[in-house]
Amino acid sequence: MRSSIWAELRSWCASIGYGAVSAARKPLLAALVWVPVAAGAQEVRVLALGDSLTAGYGLPEGEGFVPVLQDWLEDKGYSAEVVNAGVSGDTTAGGLARLDWALSSEPDAAIVALGGNDLLRGIDPTASRANLDGILSRLREEGIEVLLVGLEAPGNYGAAFQQAFDEMYPALAAEHDALHEVSFLGPLTAELPMQEARARYLQADGIHPNAEGVEVIVDALGPRVAELVERVEPGS
Repeated sequence: MRSSIWAELRSWCASIGYGAVSAARKPLLAALVWVPVAAGAQEVRVLALGDSLTAGYGLPEGEGFVPVLQDWLEDKGYSAEVVNAGVSGDTTAGGLARLDWALSSEPDAAIVALGGNDLLRGIDPTASRANLDGILSRLREEGIEVLLVGLEAPGNYGAAFQQAFDEMYPALAAEHDALHEVSFLGPLTAELPMQEARARYLQADGIHPNAEGVEVIVDALGPRVAELVERVEPGS
C-alpha cells in the first residue's frame, strides 16, 4: 500500500517535476539552514541531505521536515543540530555533485534521503545506486554516521526496475554500515488508505506533505534519527 501513492502520483509529478520550485517563489539552490539548539550543550550536528521532501517545499518556515525534526529531538532530550541540505528537484546525481558544499557544515551524522526524482524520471537504478554509493562512500571516509532513507518504486517501469530500485537502499545501507529506513513517505499510508492519506496529509499539489503529514513522518522517522545521533560520540 505504501508504494501505491507513487504509482498514482507519477503522471502528475512527471508533468511538473517532483520537487520543482517556481523561480518566482524560491531559488533552486537555497542556502544551508542551520537550526540551532540551546547554547551550552555539546551537540551532534546532523546533515539532512535530500530533495524537496527534506527542504520543506510549500510549507511556512518552521513547519518543514528539518525544523519539525529538530523540535522532536529536543523534546526527546537529544542535543542535536539539524542542518537543512535539502534542494528541491534534486536527484542522486545532484546530491553527489554538491556533497562538498553540503559537508562545509562539518556534520557528525547525515540523513540521506534522495532518489525520488530519479524514480519519477525513470533513471536507471544502476546509475542511482552508483550515485548513492558515491555519497555513502564519501561520508564513510569522513567518519560520518548515516541514516539512509529510501522510497518504494511502483511497477510503472516494469518488475526489473522496481526490484532494482527497492533493493538498492537496504543493500547500500548494509555495505556501508548505515542505518536504513524503508520509505520517507511510507508513514503517511501506514494506517490510512492511500486516497484518504493523500487528502489528509498532502498539500494541494498532491505531492508534498502538508504540516500534518510532516508531523506523521517525523514521528515515524524520529526514533531512527535518535538512533543515528546515539551512534555519534560528541567531540570525537
